[in-house]
Amino acid sequence: MPYISGKQMIQQAWKGGYAIGAFSVHNAETIRAVLLAAKEERAPVMVQIGQRVINTLGLLPMKAMVDAFMAECDVPVCIHLDHSRSFEQTMEAVRAGFHSVMFDGSHLSFDENVRITRAVADVSHALGVGCEGEIGKIGGTEDDISVDEKDAFITSCEETLSFSQGTTVDYLAVSIGTAHGIYKQEPKLAFGRLAEIRDAVKKPIVLHGGSGVPDEQIRKAVELGVAKVNVDTELRQAFTEGVLDVLGHDPHEYTLALSLGRGTDFMKERVKEKIRLFGSHNRAADF
Repeated sequence: MPYISGKQMIQQAWKGGYAIGAFSVHNAETIRAVLLAAKEERAPVMVQIGQRVINTLGLLPMKAMVDAFMAECDVPVCIHLDHSRSFEQTMEAVRAGFHSVMFDGSHLSFDENVRITRAVADVSHALGVGCEGEIGKIGGTEDDISVDEKDAFITSCEETLSFSQGTTVDYLAVSIGTAHGIYKQEPKLAFGRLAEIRDAVKKPIVLHGGSGVPDEQIRKAVELGVAKVNVDTELRQAFTEGVLDVLGHDPHEYTLALSLGRGTDFMKERVKEKIRLFGSHNRAADF
């Protein structure tokens, strides 16, 4: 199965009433965990490459690793650039063959966010690449980018519509009460605002900070128009738990194939759980 555009993938999910899992990867084993889970669940997935791993391993090496493991994958996959804060890096990802890119201008003024996101969208659309933008500040820390929870806010419907029309992005990340990282208390998503935004913009919505949100809230968000859910923290937790499972039994077990392999197994199972939660299992045949 060849790679497919993020726009095609997210639009199909949106029409079908399910969500695509955008699973962050950090090394070869986590890439394998996502692709193996997708194969076993017959699910389309986004392999998400964020800023932390770009800063440590590099954008091009990560793309090359996904390409290498795709040789044994037969379900639809899209490689997505997450939370880019520079136009130049976003263009590097487009040139490298990413199928979806996100420019995050939420730290900029509204007008500047619209201006740069629109430039990214124009290039993306010309090349058949999916484009995501963010309006509103999502709390917590993502790839070393921190937003105090007091600075996070629920995105207004009017601002979202203006942003959507001004940027022409294919899917929109909005702030409806989620946060990046580990929640200090159970999140309560603003479902009323989500429904208003869905009706106004008539585009797929992206939920950032998907780790730790109760399952019933995720299901309701998907019903209300969320077609892409980002998951990172829970996957890193599962991978680490797998490694610790090996070391807990034998602290002197230095065979990385064993410890990293157990991490891969634990993370794969968590990805499979999320795929089923989002309703994207057995949806590979949609493409």
